[in-house]
Amino acid sequence: MTIKATSKKTTKRPAPAPEDVEAFLASLDHPFEKEIREIRQVILGVDDRIGEGIKWNAPSFRTSEFFATFHLRAKDGVQVILHLGAKKRETPGVTLDDPESLLEWLGKDRASVKFRDAKDIQAKRAAFVNVVRQWIEHV
Repeated sequence: MTIKATSKKTTKRPAPAPEDVEAFLASLDHPFEKEIREIRQVILGVDDRIGEGIKWNAPSFRTSEFFATFHLRAKDGVQVILHLGAKKRETPGVTLDDPESLLEWLGKDRASVKFRDAKDIQAKRAAFVNVVRQWIEHV
């Protein structure tokens, strides 16, 4: 009698496809929906490696791990939380160049960027692209 050893395969659930983000945004009733869509395009345009999905019930962005998530409960505009993924890591912290002072640090590995409206997005666009480009190097 021959007994085959079987290995128990664990499969990761695939990250949501961009269409899921579109469906999420289509069903979103938010006063800053236009601005959310604009910031989404800015982030996706920073680097070809950036993908997206729904994480923590909000549009989120990833390279090897999720690194940015919209904070949809912000009342005075649109807020993007920059982080280093879902799992807590031992890290010395993130250091990057932020000459426009866009980042509000929430911890050594978490920061927030706020946009008041479409005009504010345009004013901060180049600096935000620079921050995201630097941030993804830490993920």
